[in-house]
Amino acid sequence: MNKKFSNETSQNHQGQHKARKRFGQNFLIDHGIIRDIVRAVHPRKDDCIVEIGPGKGAITQLLADSCDNLSVIELDRDLVPWLKVKFEHHPNFQLFQADALQFDFAQLVKEDRPIRIVGNLPYNISTPLIFHLLSYSTQVRDMHFMLQKEVVKRMAAHAGDSAYGRLGIMVQYYCEVENLFEVPPTSFDPAPKVDSAIVRLVPYKELPYKATNIKTLENLVNVAFQQRRKTLRNALKQLLAPDIIEQLPIDTSARAEEISLAEYVATSNLLDSLSAQSSSIESSL
Repeated sequence: MNKKFSNETSQNHQGQHKARKRFGQNFLIDHGIIRDIVRAVHPRKDDCIVEIGPGKGAITQLLADSCDNLSVIELDRDLVPWLKVKFEHHPNFQLFQADALQFDFAQLVKEDRPIRIVGNLPYNISTPLIFHLLSYSTQVRDMHFMLQKEVVKRMAAHAGDSAYGRLGIMVQYYCEVENLFEVPPTSFDPAPKVDSAIVRLVPYKELPYKATNIKTLENLVNVAFQQRRKTLRNALKQLLAPDIIEQLPIDTSARAEEISLAEYVATSNLLDSLSAQSSSIESSL
C-alpha cells in the first residue's frame, strides 16, 4: 500500500471513528480552545512532552509542530494506525497503545530531563489517574489537563471551601495548582453533560510541608473525609485511641474540611512520632 493511499484510508477511518463511552471519549473540536490549551502549555523544541489520550490528534498536531520529543499514550487500538501515519514523520515521536493507569511514565524520562504531561483525561478515570501520576512528581516538570470543572475546583480548593477534600489535599501536597480556564460542552463531540476546565499542576522542587510517612498522611486524610460531616474527634475514632486524639495539634471539634494541608501534615508526623516511640518501648521490653 503506498503512503498516499495509506494516509487517505487512515484519515477516512479517523473521520468515521465514533466516540466510545467505555473509554470516556469526548473529542475536542473547538480550534480556539485547542490553541488556548497549547498556548498555556507553551511547548518548546527541547521539551519532552507526553500526551495522554490523543484521540483524533487535535492537540497532538500543535504539540508535534512545537517540540521535537513527543510521546503519546492511547488506549483505543482503533485510533493507533491513524495516529502512526499522521505523526510518524515527526522526529522522536513515540506512540504507546496502553492504559495510562498502568503505564510506567518513568521510562519516558531522558537524560534526567523532567517530562511535561498533557491530556484531555477521561472523566471516569480522572481521579485515580491523577493519583497515579503524582507518584512520578519528582520526574515531572508540569502537567496540563482537561478535566470536569468540578474536579478542578476540588483540586484547587482550600480549607473552608465546600469543594475541599482528599483530592485537593493530596494534589496540593505535591503540586502548585492553577485553575486556568473553563471549556463549555459545545467544544466537544459528543458534547458532555458537564462543563470542563483546564488545570495546571507544577510539582514542587521542595515540598512546602513534608510528611515523614506519606502513607500515614494518606490514611489520616482518607479517614477524616469518610465522615466529613462529623467532628474530627468522632471521625478519627476508628483510627486512633481517645488519648491520642487529645494530643493532636489540631482543633478536633472542627470538621475535616476546616483543617489545612499544613495541619494534616503536622498531625500525620506526630502520629508517626508516637508510633515510633511505642515501637521503641515495645522492643525494649
